[in-house]
Amino acid sequence: MKKIIQLFIYLIPIVGFSQIKTDVLVIGGGASGVMAGIQAARLGVKTTIIEEKTWLGGMLTSAGVSAIDGNHHLASGLWAEFRTALIKHYGTASALQTGWVSQVMFEPQIGQKILLDMCSKESNLKVLLHTQYSQIIWQNNTWVVSLKGKVLGTIQAKIIIDATELGDVAALLGTKYDLGMDAQSTYHERVAPKQANDIIQDLTYVAVLKDYHQPQKPISPSATYRKEDFICACEKLCPDKQMPRLWDCEKMKTYGKLQNNLYMINWPINGNDFYVNMIEMNAEQRKQAIDKAKEHTRNFVYFMQTELGWNTLGLADIFDTIDSLPMIPYHRESRRIKGLARINMNHLEKPFEQPEPLYRTGIAVGDYPIDQHHGKNPQAPDLYFVPVPSFNIPLGSLLPENVHNLIVAEKSISVSNLVNGTSRLQPVVMEIGQAAGVLASLAVQNNVSPDKVPVRKVQNILVNNKAYLMPYIDVSPEHPYFRAIQKIGATGILKGEGKNNKWSNETWFYPDSTILLKDFLKGLKPYYPKLKLPTFTESEMSCPLSYPQLTSVFIHISPKHKVHLPSDGTITRGELSYIVDKVLKPFYQKVNYQGFLEHEKINKKP
Repeated sequence: MKKIIQLFIYLIPIVGFSQIKTDVLVIGGGASGVMAGIQAARLGVKTTIIEEKTWLGGMLTSAGVSAIDGNHHLASGLWAEFRTALIKHYGTASALQTGWVSQVMFEPQIGQKILLDMCSKESNLKVLLHTQYSQIIWQNNTWVVSLKGKVLGTIQAKIIIDATELGDVAALLGTKYDLGMDAQSTYHERVAPKQANDIIQDLTYVAVLKDYHQPQKPISPSATYRKEDFICACEKLCPDKQMPRLWDCEKMKTYGKLQNNLYMINWPINGNDFYVNMIEMNAEQRKQAIDKAKEHTRNFVYFMQTELGWNTLGLADIFDTIDSLPMIPYHRESRRIKGLARINMNHLEKPFEQPEPLYRTGIAVGDYPIDQHHGKNPQAPDLYFVPVPSFNIPLGSLLPENVHNLIVAEKSISVSNLVNGTSRLQPVVMEIGQAAGVLASLAVQNNVSPDKVPVRKVQNILVNNKAYLMPYIDVSPEHPYFRAIQKIGATGILKGEGKNNKWSNETWFYPDSTILLKDFLKGLKPYYPKLKLPTFTESEMSCPLSYPQLTSVFIHISPKHKVHLPSDGTITRGELSYIVDKVLKPFYQKVNYQGFLEHEKINKKP
């Protein structure tokens, strides 16, 4: 009854309207769509989310993947707000650490409730559940979207954000995109296959089980059930004890342990991962593919109940579905639009050494390895946790190169196939959604297409909302110089150091360290190419920057600046960021979507 009441509350204001007018229409109420809607509404524009299912949250909730992967030390913007709400609900941060796969785990229905609560607080936001689009046309400088489902009629919107799971809106509107794995020759990524192919990642139809503490009747397996398909999901029955990545069975069960005797079953090793490329299928073909994925998961549950002896486990009755399985599968991969910028694995590994300085345009950060699930497709390469440093996502990845007034979020942004293996994870997608909301609101307020919105305006709003532009693990939003370090980091005047430490992918800024004078001057040069520097000796250039030297540099850049700095002593990187941001304001020099400054475009074509 509670689920029905929630849906009814959201629909009452809309029933009977033949036409709805909004500034921003978010199609898809998943992980990115909810955050996009909340952020756009908070910036004062009328925003509407339509979601075809009865829950918000997508992979976070409707797909049952309620275990956050990564960004545990990069709690940013709305992702941090969502995590804080979970902590408040469960009492402590440690109460979220129920399974070993994640530091943030929660019951799907609780995540859904929190997202509904977050949306309900925004007066500029309407949420239409169980509602789909049937047609989208551009008419009189406005998107006109025909609706079906619980809400009938049309919506007129200035900007559309595609937050669908598979990038269906972008495809419908003619956006060019890629699908499958890139050849090594395309981006020269070190682990890419030699030849391109159409293989995407396995999806998973998750099951959430409950321990009822008394024997349950096993669910009915399908006619295709074979225990051999699952016998090496864990160690107990597997004849090959030397098989790579063979886990203890109890370890497998507690991998996704949730609160209140629940277990999230999202097991990639001979478990319920399932291969199908349904992205370009029609609706009926997709339904048939999803039914097969569900069948595979039910067979895995039956195997656990019978062969592994876990007869007190049964499907939990938490989803708004007849079969007690989640509303949607967990899609790991989607279309990848051809955007105004595209990030590949080289940008992740060496962001400051690439021909295009895309790091300058970052709007979301991530720190998970490249994690591609290909266990159910023997033709696919083994890409098991490829280590990379933490990274950021460029704003241009959200903007298709050939369709205006459209922003693309969720997993369909412009990245290489390999990068999708880490950009697809929940916190990154939530941050992408937040950035999409900022971009959409600025486009509406300035009456321009999103591709005409300055990069720095989007970034400035994000950082003012405690969102990371650069993935600096040692500078949290509570740091006194957080905003300055994020902005100066995004200029590249001061750069961080990326490193990989087992499963932990990090980038360090070292705010309490010093910087050599020569390195500081090298960082300044792109922003002040005609700068005539004071004369420094070779010895001075190789020593830490001092306050008197900084004063001298400021005077040469802008003699009108009256800077009063200490007369002696060296300066830390954190202090330097704050002072440079306050005095010179280099962050506000315009950059394009490839990260080039205006005077750099003369010699460096994107």
